[in-house]
Amino acid sequence: MGVTIKKCFIILILSSIVVFQMTSCAPKVKNGYSKERGFEGNISLSGAFALYPLVVIWSEDFKKEHPHVRFNISAGGAGKGIADVLTGMVDIGLVSRDLHPQEIKKGAVPIIVAKDAVICTINPGNPNYKALLQRGLTRDELADIFINRKFRTWKEIDPRFTADPINVYVRSDAAGAAETWAKFFDHKQEDLQGVGIFGDPGIAQAIKDDIYGIGFNNINYVYNLKTDKVFDRIDVLPLDLNNSGQLDVEEQFYHSLSQLTEAVATGKYPAPPARDLTFVTHNKTESLLLKEFIAFVLKKEAQSQLLQNGYVPLNETLIKQELNKL
Repeated sequence: MGVTIKKCFIILILSSIVVFQMTSCAPKVKNGYSKERGFEGNISLSGAFALYPLVVIWSEDFKKEHPHVRFNISAGGAGKGIADVLTGMVDIGLVSRDLHPQEIKKGAVPIIVAKDAVICTINPGNPNYKALLQRGLTRDELADIFINRKFRTWKEIDPRFTADPINVYVRSDAAGAAETWAKFFDHKQEDLQGVGIFGDPGIAQAIKDDIYGIGFNNINYVYNLKTDKVFDRIDVLPLDLNNSGQLDVEEQFYHSLSQLTEAVATGKYPAPPARDLTFVTHNKTESLLLKEFIAFVLKKEAQSQLLQNGYVPLNETLIKQELNKL
């Protein structure tokens, strides 16, 4: 018995020496960086569906330069992103709306990383489809659909339209797209009226399945990046911005993704529903790894990818302004 205990004691001492040696020889990591291995560690992000595809691209590019970094990325809406980052569930919240004052008080720090837009969506099978593309709808008419529910049939908007129902789809989750769309009418997401659907993909699918449907989506859930055109069974309902009762030449920029993103960049498409897309940290981050990743997405190389992926890059002045937040 005594021999067994002695042997165990010796093994324990030897194991401790090995553990000590392994620990003492391991590179020291400070806030995600070590001299021996460079940047390493994990970065977790969650939030806006609008930012999710872009962050996946950026993370893959970042890992090419820093192979010891791992990412955990999830969508779920801007509201989830804010909640997750403020409670410490993730390092970065992906947010596609303006921050609320109470969120800033709790330590939310936004850094703009890109721009895009929310667009009104319809099904091309709508019997009024061609007329809607020629006419467009004004801000007030859309408010009477999404906020006031004044219009229940298409004919109530214009006597030339059919008497078919207007089936309205809105977001059921706390979403930047919904908040931005409501802000277009000087309202909040809670004021939007319609059938609640979870997520951008959900509303896009609802529109594809309902020829009388109307909703709103982020650009990337309407346009196909490969073809530069809209996906099948969904299209953009144009905005009659000057209330002329028809879509004038300067308002016709929905034919392709390239045209629309240029309209967003030049201000032809209004803000809102054009908007900033932001990374949000809880207080000013001290992590060298997070600072490196955020600076990476603001570099010219990363920003140059935006247009081809359905987003709008930041200008140099805004990039410098956001880098100063790090």
